[in-house]
This record gives sequence, C-alpha cells and structure tokens, in this order.
Amino acid sequence: MKLSKSKIKNILFIIVLVVLIIPQTRKPVQVALHKVIAFIKPVSVQEDTLEKITDYNWKLKDGSNTVFNFESAKGQVVLINFWATWCPPCIAEMPSMQALYNDYGDKIVFLFVTNEWFSEVDPFLAKNNYTFKAHRPAEGYPEFFNISSIPRTFLIDKEGHVVIDENGALNWNSDKIRSTIDGLLK
Repeated sequence: MKLSKSKIKNILFIIVLVVLIIPQTRKPVQVALHKVIAFIKPVSVQEDTLEKITDYNWKLKDGSNTVFNFESAKGQVVLINFWATWCPPCIAEMPSMQALYNDYGDKIVFLFVTNEWFSEVDPFLAKNNYTFKAHRPAEGYPEFFNISSIPRTFLIDKEGHVVIDENGALNWNSDKIRSTIDGLLK
C-alpha cells in the first residue's frame, strides 16, 4: 500500500500531537526545541539607551539559608537569571549558563533566582551537575526585577547599567556574550 504525501503529513502531525500531549514526552521535546532556538536566537547587547539599576535594596537566600545582600554587588558585573526547574526554556539554557559560570564564576556575580523551594531546586541542580548556587528572594523584589516571564536574564555593568536584558532561552556561552563580559571586566 502506497501512502500519499498528504496521508504521511497527517500521520506525522498526529504523532507530533500525541508526543506533545503525553506529559512524559512533552517536556523533553519542548526542552530540545528551546535548545535549538537558543542557538539560533541572536543576543541583543544594549549600546544606546541603557537602563540603570538604582534600587539595590534586595536580599536573597541560598539553600543554606545564607543571605546575599544585592547591595554588595554594586560596582561589579552581575548576571541575574530568573528561572524554574519546571520551565523548558530555562532547562534548555542551563548548560550554557553552567559553562559561562565555570569560566566567569570568580570574576562576576552570578545570581540564579527562583521562587521554587530548595526541596525542588537542590535535587535538580545535583541531578544535572550544576555547581552554581540558586537563590530565593528573602524579601520582595526591587521594582526593576518584578518580571512576568521566565527565563529572564540581565547582564549589568559595574555602573549598574543593564547591558543585556533577554527573555527566553539563549546560548549564554556564545562568543558575543563572552566578549561583552570581557569588555565589562576591563
């Protein structure tokens, strides 16, 4: 029996639909799709109208209940990533975040911020061999960081200007981001 092109397309559509409906296959497919998007999507570095962080009044806690005062990040290059363990685009960009953290973890401040409990976050980090710390807000966000979608990542220069503000998955280990960070560290 020979299948026509339209029948083959219909069968493929049904297979894709079933894969996306079944929870066990939906998330891996979404993560894979976002990984592809992350490597295609260009990063936009702000060069003209840079917004400036003025409110550093923000405290975060890590899994050990150690408080990080955002005020201590003033005068440093900071990368803040808002994420969650259940978020496919967040999961897709994490390997590139880890690679960036491996090379710049002692040069810039990395803040991986989530609203999830550490009972969810810590096993996720361990399972994926991520070595960065996750933080939860110890108190409310400064207005600037009151975001509505994740992942959302900010790269902030030493003067508090937002150089990169990205929504969605991105390849954070790209040459463009690395050269931008290198320029900010000079």
